[in-house]
Amino acid sequence: MNSQLLIEKIQKRESQIGVVGLGYVGLPLVLRLLESGFRVVGIDVDSSKISKLKSAQTYIKHIPAAKLSEALATNRWTPTSDMAQASQCDGIVICVPTPLNPHREPDISYIIDTMDALKPHLRAGQVISLESTTYPGTTEEELRPRIESRGLKIGKDIFLVFSPEREDPGNRKFSTKTIPKVVGGSTSECLKVGVELYGSIIEKVVPVSSTRAAEMTKLLENIYRAVNIGLVNELKIVADKMGVDIWEVIDAAATKPFGYTPFYPGPGLGGHCIPIDPFYLTWKAREYGIHTKFIELAGEINRSMPEWVSAKVSEALNQHQKSVKGSKVLVLGISYKKNIDDFRESPSVEILAYLKSKGAEIAYADPYVPVFTGTPEHSFDLKAVGLTPELVQSMDCVVLATDHDEFDYEMILRNSRLIVDSRGRFRSASEKVVRS
Repeated sequence: MNSQLLIEKIQKRESQIGVVGLGYVGLPLVLRLLESGFRVVGIDVDSSKISKLKSAQTYIKHIPAAKLSEALATNRWTPTSDMAQASQCDGIVICVPTPLNPHREPDISYIIDTMDALKPHLRAGQVISLESTTYPGTTEEELRPRIESRGLKIGKDIFLVFSPEREDPGNRKFSTKTIPKVVGGSTSECLKVGVELYGSIIEKVVPVSSTRAAEMTKLLENIYRAVNIGLVNELKIVADKMGVDIWEVIDAAATKPFGYTPFYPGPGLGGHCIPIDPFYLTWKAREYGIHTKFIELAGEINRSMPEWVSAKVSEALNQHQKSVKGSKVLVLGISYKKNIDDFRESPSVEILAYLKSKGAEIAYADPYVPVFTGTPEHSFDLKAVGLTPELVQSMDCVVLATDHDEFDYEMILRNSRLIVDSRGRFRSASEKVVRS
């Protein structure tokens, strides 16, 4: 099948699209494809997710069950763990995780395993899109050879693109539909098909010259944020030593109408992008004899922030003639950013672990994470506590780690003995509040 025939199928909504990986990226994409009139196969190796989806049970808090019920009611959506279903799809979009290994090196095993599982089911007339964040060259070096091993010619029989995900869970200003989509193709024909696929569901598509350019674009976006957050986190420490309010300084600097974009400090970086993605470029750059000092320094600063906040808790308790050991400490927010339920790489977890190791009696409140059983690095068995005046009054210290909008900050301030604020939410002067 040539590219024009596939493009016409996409335009007429006669094509079926498969989405592999139904997490924070893949599931919103499924819903957007359905809204646009496509038939969709949602594939995930986690059978528990498939069971929930088939009964319209959500496992991502900002995606309500009602949305899943509407999706099922279209009769155009098939959730499955059967990779063979991909053979029935004209487009296959891969949205699987790309973590770091224990040595902080890229782990693209999810991509490779997914591609190997898909390989027997590939056929002519398909477009394959990788959305997982990865180092420049992954699409050409890892996916292309596997596809070609099936005897399929890229750009003629089958079309290969890279289009980095740009989901921002919890952000009500933007949706899958309204966030511009970067697309790079292995060939010019691949690019044409990729642009048509994404242009049918997203308001603005941004074509680039190659898959490598698209892969690099995503890394630049996240490195930009990581480096600037690292900068303000370092300045936060300097300002603290000087007795200067860093949030006041940032707000004042933000009044400059040119040449400045405000970034805000916090307890560290979390999530599956900003703390991880920069190291994909750092690792790949070594292949070219380049040591990315700037990126690595920002990473070191951001990784040190949970320890800084924990030290501020210890210092604040000491000022109240208390030690960390035996003190009751409530951590507000365990997800990595406000208004979502994702606690991957969350600095809140590091703060909890540190305080626990020092003998504190820890508790956490988070309306998005009712139960926390821990991470591969830290073992916990905690349930979120209800945030009441009586509970807050019983705590020796309250640590604001994630500033969910649902928290009643006036109540917390009124009833706390001591607050360590890592998010700058308690802006009014109070002897109770320690900035961190």
